Amino acid sequence: MITAAFSYRRATSVDEAIAVLTEHGDDAKLLAGGHSLLPLMKLRLAAPELLVDISPIDELRYVRTDGDDVVIGAMSRYHDLQADPVLREHAPLLAHVSGVVGDQQVRHRGTIGGSIAHADAAADLPAAVLACDGVLVARGPKGERRIPAADFFVGPFTTSLEPDELLTEIRVRKQDGIGWGFEKFTRRAIDWAIVGVAVAGGSVALINMAGTPIRAAATEEALAGGASSAEAARLAAEGTNPPDEAHASSRYRQHLAKVLTERALVQAATRG
Repeated sequence: MITAAFSYRRATSVDEAIAVLTEHGDDAKLLAGGHSLLPLMKLRLAAPELLVDISPIDELRYVRTDGDDVVIGAMSRYHDLQADPVLREHAPLLAHVSGVVGDQQVRHRGTIGGSIAHADAAADLPAAVLACDGVLVARGPKGERRIPAADFFVGPFTTSLEPDELLTEIRVRKQDGIGWGFEKFTRRAIDWAIVGVAVAGGSVALINMAGTPIRAAATEEALAGGASSAEAARLAAEGTNPPDEAHASSRYRQHLAKVLTERALVQAATRG
């Protein structure tokens, strides 16, 4: 399908992008890699009047350490993250998940910040960042603010970002010595997950089990109380509200959540 008509601006710095967002507000959408936004535009599920292309902003492509944190620039592409030595050492869950998103084309163009800001509950990276208790850094005309991942995702394709704010970086505590695991079930390798699970230590986040990425609170509580992986995984679907549609029923997704959670917990027990 063909998108609705739109105007196009190309921003070459964070300040320029913020200035354009401030001027146009809700009428503008940021374009990073485009692999999430453009399909919605072709389906007429999104129809921004203005696309602000931020792909030239190289100042937001980096991975570095800052004290006890690993800091990732929002424009960092999946392909770069999956092989980054700092990320592989200090946040291996994020490096691994970056390497299993979509296909090679998607990984060479898609960005971690674009995925997180798009806030699709079926996406891999938002749940992985949530499992790591990540913090999202936003910048706007009023300055910079830090938003815990638990407060960032507020609804389907909706975040706590203001219309004039830009996601600039993702911060997670170093995961040295912490076991991690990741499992997802897809119809095809390049598809969005029917269900997925990200584990970092005792934190368990679920993909496509609600309108946003969510934590498996009952599973986490059971693990903290000494339950086995199998026992804790049986509680993974508690409190979830997965979609019920042609690709998978709600009941089937709840079953998958339990199976995949146990697998991811078993993986985590062997790593770290």
